[in-house]
Amino acid sequence: MADRLFIVRHGETEWSRSGQHTSHTDLPLTKHGIEQGEVVGRKLSGEAFEMVLCSPLSRARETCRLAGFADAAELDDDLHEWDYGEYEGRTTPQIRQRNPDWWLWRDGCPGGESPEEIGARLDRVLERCAAVDGDVLAFAHGHSLRVLTARWLGLEVATGAHFKLAAAAVSILGHERGTPTIDRWSV
Repeated sequence: MADRLFIVRHGETEWSRSGQHTSHTDLPLTKHGIEQGEVVGRKLSGEAFEMVLCSPLSRARETCRLAGFADAAELDDDLHEWDYGEYEGRTTPQIRQRNPDWWLWRDGCPGGESPEEIGARLDRVLERCAAVDGDVLAFAHGHSLRVLTARWLGLEVATGAHFKLAAAAVSILGHERGTPTIDRWSV
């Protein structure tokens, strides 16, 4: 298993700022998001990674580039954001006007992914990390990285609801005496 897994959420987009669910809509970073990507590079300065993975969506790729890791990055479709299906572009309050009991972490999205489907997808990312001797860096999205964290810890997908993750946040997942840990969160 990788010694540590550094995870980075992409910088701000118009929809991440407004709270709209964004999976397949490929939005660019805002000016602030670009600045955030540059800050990520400073936060990761001096770190060495055996593998760098990145979602294929431009907001993650641009954050990766701004942070200085584009040349080392491998695109991994499994790091794509949760597929929101019919809820793409909508905010949670908008969704709950039509479906008051909706909870992403339990219900998934009509026409999109269920919690089980995204969990299986991100388990494949962790399988790739398990083959690495050293640290891994992954650039992706808010909900997918929260699911990845839950699965790293051996927990159910819904546990990811508890791991709020800011735009351009850097977090580190590790181990202590063989037990998976969160070493640093949303810095």
